[in-house]
Amino acid sequence: MTEAAARPPEARWGLRLPLHLLHRLPPAAREALPVALLLALLLLHLAAGYPSWELPAAAALTTALVLPLAWRNRAPYPVFGTVAAAALLQWQAGIQLPADVALLVALYAVAARTGRHGTPVACAVVAGGALAACLSWSTDGPYAVPLAALTAAAATAAALGAHARTTRAHLAVLARQQEQRERLAAAEERARIAGEVHDIVGHHLSVMVALTDAAAHVRHRAPEQAATALRQAAETGRQALTDLRRPLGPPRTGEPAPEREPLPGIAELTPLADRMRAAGLPVRLDVHGAPERLPATVQLTVHRLVQEALANTLKHAPAGTRAEVRIHCTPTAVTVDVTDDNPTPPPPAATGSGQGIPGMRERAAAHGGTLSAGPLPDGGWAVRTRLRLDGGPTSP
Repeated sequence: MTEAAARPPEARWGLRLPLHLLHRLPPAAREALPVALLLALLLLHLAAGYPSWELPAAAALTTALVLPLAWRNRAPYPVFGTVAAAALLQWQAGIQLPADVALLVALYAVAARTGRHGTPVACAVVAGGALAACLSWSTDGPYAVPLAALTAAAATAAALGAHARTTRAHLAVLARQQEQRERLAAAEERARIAGEVHDIVGHHLSVMVALTDAAAHVRHRAPEQAATALRQAAETGRQALTDLRRPLGPPRTGEPAPEREPLPGIAELTPLADRMRAAGLPVRLDVHGAPERLPATVQLTVHRLVQEALANTLKHAPAGTRAEVRIHCTPTAVTVDVTDDNPTPPPPAATGSGQGIPGMRERAAAHGGTLSAGPLPDGGWAVRTRLRLDGGPTSP
């Protein structure tokens, strides 16, 4: 067991408490707190090591050098100017102070918070002050060594500040890119949900309209057949509500979870064909291969493509039209053909715009597939799709 884990929870919380309180302070207070602590330490150092006749002036100059640093991030240029002016007064008074480090902190703030143009000027001011201080106070030996050390310290402070500014800008760019990625992901999810809702609502409404029309047509001469059609319409509506819960979010309290229900796939095309037949569209379903081995997402795509194609036929084809669905599954591809014998082509609104065929093409493209839709030479309409399962290119 480590030492940190061996401590009681109260001791570990006692270590975290100061940091917790520090984060709860306003930004201005968090910036001023370390400056106040530094100023208190420097004043204690002056009281312990400076003669009494020099102490008032040293304390005043130390305060003038350190106190402006509390505003270093909000006003770096004024703070640097104030600290430089205090250092000039100190040089004129001939008092050497450890608080001169405030110049390096102010230089760091200028390099970290402003553009590139102000940093060389601030560096020149600090270098000039270092040269003047070395010429005045290095009387017992050569001044080149302390001047080089002070110049290196100033260059290091400026470089660290510039690096901090560059890092902050880079993090801001990354944050904007992450936000853009999240917005794109949200837009793609909204588009996916819109396509899913269109397919579900369009198909089920088409079936319900056809069933209710049929019930209204035969309600007098065949009441039992009309009642059956109405029951099928109600069942279709309930199925639509169940299908809509999955893309629109989690269910309410007490409702069945749609995530527990399997996604509609090729096996569910049989009841789909039964509903279309009940709505007045004879459908022949022919499936070859092993559809149960296909991924669930591919089966869902095939189901939605067939559902949308049959819904378009039901909406736009006249009575007596027949449809045929042929699905061929191989280990590398799935081919879907939906044809009808509609003698008249569908209206342009059904073929050139809207969510129908463009949405079907987007579904096919999501699996690296292609989709074509158009009239047949001998009459009728065909929708053909080929989805690749091996990641290779698809032939048109």
